[in-house]
Amino acid sequence: MTRLIRNAIAIVRNHRRAYVVLNVAYYGLVALCMVLVTSHPEVQALLTQSVLEGFSEGLFARVAGAYAGGDVLTAAVLTFLVNLFLGSVVVLLLPSLLIPFAGVAGGAVRAVLWGLLLAPTTPELQAGMIPHSLTLLLEGQGYILAILAAWVLGRAFVSPSSVGATRWLQGYGIGLRKALSIYILVAIVLAIAAVYEALEVIYLVPLMLPN
Repeated sequence: MTRLIRNAIAIVRNHRRAYVVLNVAYYGLVALCMVLVTSHPEVQALLTQSVLEGFSEGLFARVAGAYAGGDVLTAAVLTFLVNLFLGSVVVLLLPSLLIPFAGVAGGAVRAVLWGLLLAPTTPELQAGMIPHSLTLLLEGQGYILAILAAWVLGRAFVSPSSVGATRWLQGYGIGLRKALSIYILVAIVLAIAAVYEALEVIYLVPLMLPN
């Protein structure tokens, strides 16, 4: 496992410029949309209502129930599974297997939605975002690594020579192996983020909310 982690870190280092650009772009989009939505609170209200409706059934209802019931372990595990498999693999990686760089576009959409949904436009959100900001940083880092994986895959496919390949299909295979390697880091970061999120939502946020 140590060797796999080191290999994943080496891949990220080899794409340091793209990694830095993705960090600036992702967090920058979140911040920009937070600022913009303060002038249009009705947009945030509509999106929030839609999210709440989504958490009323299925797996998301189980996640919400774990948080509401104060079950830290279940909340952390379910949060991790949702973020890794649904938020990262399904939304970011799988589309990139068919359309180069699709995960980069998907990541941009996620950043926009985060900014619109989580902008501290009310006293409750302002208080809650104090501890939740670290969740955004940690979880965002997991998604940025997943976006980087999509970028690495796409670049290897459209430019096989960048990974020492001579054919598109060969470049695709090399890019996919590198992308899957990066997902080891994605899983680690999202696991840490899920544990913190469960703790802060269940224990810290209630302490910060106005009485």
